[in-house]
Amino acid sequence: MDTPPNLARSHWMSLLAQADPAELAAAMDAFAPPADLTWLRPAQTGLYMLRGRIGGTGPQFNFGEITVTRCSVQAGGHIGHAWVRGSNTRHAELAALADAMLQDAERNTALHLHVIEPLHRSLDRRRDDASRKAAASKVEFFTVVRGE
Repeated sequence: MDTPPNLARSHWMSLLAQADPAELAAAMDAFAPPADLTWLRPAQTGLYMLRGRIGGTGPQFNFGEITVTRCSVQAGGHIGHAWVRGSNTRHAELAALADAMLQDAERNTALHLHVIEPLHRSLDRRRDDASRKAAASKVEFFTVVRGE
């Protein structure tokens, strides 16, 4: 089954944002950026307000702030965007460049094979490790009834 283009793009943008910056840099080293590269919005770091709802349905409240770095680039006639947690400007630049290059039909397959799939496997591995670590510290509580 084919994935709709917007859904595929949101998937790879999420993966690029969650990727380990060193792994993303290593994966992108094999791909030269297009010659007509233009930075539309250089990497900028700022704060976003996180909002929440009690029980998921209650009134909204300000939960706290998070540092986010954003970047936009035009490469090969395609515009790539990135928003990454933290203040790593290189991570945002690489993610935006990868987004723009992934929109190019000629580069898409190679980038999926050498960048997106390894990052996906790495993210799954990190999630499994965190899950195992949390499961190892799980405490089973039980109730003891006295006097009966």
